[in-house]
Amino acid sequence: MTTKSDMGEKLYSCEVCGSVFTSKQSVAIHMRTHTGEKPFSCEVCGRSFTQKQHMLQHMQTHTGEKLYSCEVCGRSFIQKQYMLQHMRTHTGEKPYSCEVCSSSFTWKHNLVNHMRTHTGEKPFSCEVCGRNFTRKHHLVIHIRTHTGKKPYSCEVCGRFFTDKRNLVIHIRTHTGEKPYSCEVCGRFFTRKKYMVPHMRTHTGEKPFCCEVCGRLFTDKRNLVKHMRTHTGEKPYSCEICGRFFTDKPNLVIHMRTHTGEKPYSCEVCGSSFIQKQYMFQHMRTHTGEKPYSCEVCRSSFTWKHNLVYHMQIHTGEKPFSCEVCGHNFTRKHQLAIHIRTHTGKKTFSCEVCGHNFTRKHNLVIHMRTHTGEKPYSCEVCGRSFTQKQQMLPHMRTHTGEKPYSCKVCGHSFIQKHHMLQHMRTHTGE
Repeated sequence: MTTKSDMGEKLYSCEVCGSVFTSKQSVAIHMRTHTGEKPFSCEVCGRSFTQKQHMLQHMQTHTGEKLYSCEVCGRSFIQKQYMLQHMRTHTGEKPYSCEVCSSSFTWKHNLVNHMRTHTGEKPFSCEVCGRNFTRKHHLVIHIRTHTGKKPYSCEVCGRFFTDKRNLVIHIRTHTGEKPYSCEVCGRFFTRKKYMVPHMRTHTGEKPFCCEVCGRLFTDKRNLVKHMRTHTGEKPYSCEICGRFFTDKPNLVIHMRTHTGEKPYSCEVCGSSFIQKQYMFQHMRTHTGEKPYSCEVCRSSFTWKHNLVYHMQIHTGEKPFSCEVCGHNFTRKHQLAIHIRTHTGKKTFSCEVCGHNFTRKHNLVIHMRTHTGEKPYSCEVCGRSFTQKQQMLPHMRTHTGEKPYSCKVCGHSFIQKHHMLQHMRTHTGE
């Protein structure tokens, strides 16, 4: 069917969909989208095309020929339009703008994908589980979770991946490459999505808010993990013992308690650790570093939790309470040990004599009565002791220190129980 434009130009329209073209040849090419005809085939791989120019462009993927080069960086392209689009990375041009939020994009397809964040459209659906996606390649990658297909493999360690992008990121663990850097402190990152939350530590921005308690987060992933503290959800489970965890890293660390793996080693003494942070904390025993200081008395501590416990001395806080007798404790494990005085439970047993103990620490000390071990020695006379608390009073016989005084007569004593015995001479007890 032919018509004429306002300018008198002859127009040709498609009889199937009504699309209008300026030439009869263009209509003929367009009709192939309806008939499925692809008359031009690649002699190398057999792939077919509706137009000859598309087939010729495709042939360059076999020959390696790239006719169009970027004048700025020298990168070459098969098609001129690809080279022109690439030039925008140098000029910063973003000609495609969102009418809703005014975000700009270098490529048209990025704008199309972005618009779906406003419309909520997810046109690509998984036939297996029904899950919908905004982009076709996201669906393709998802399908592999059903088929188990992992077409991308690491040449270094042989690990397989469903997505090429994940392989590229993984390769950086071997090369050490960290292409994204913070403009403020210069810290480098393997992935851009790791750098973006880090930048917020400088700006103070926390755009993700918990709807339950109002706590703010710099990273959406941290918000998701935090929400599980409210819901109680623990989606990651150990296949060996069935224990559940709120996040995958904690599961990975837990699995090492079963495998015995300790991938982090101290360069000084060779001690190995399950977690990297434990290794760093251990290093302080060599360096003598005590980074946690009490603001009240200036005492310093190697570990943060020791500072927390120490602060309770100043505040008098004892947050752990016995439900049986109401006795309060500064530490949870002290409460757990105390509870055994009510239940009579003695979970730690001596393999030599069968004696039972409520605390593991007491069992360790008891075992020395069998082994004869005395690990604490006086630096002055060399006398050895099974417990540190036995050695400390002994040291006072050398220093002359008598820290316990009678409130009645002022007499001083090396040990507290000696002072208590003396007090009975006054009370007549």
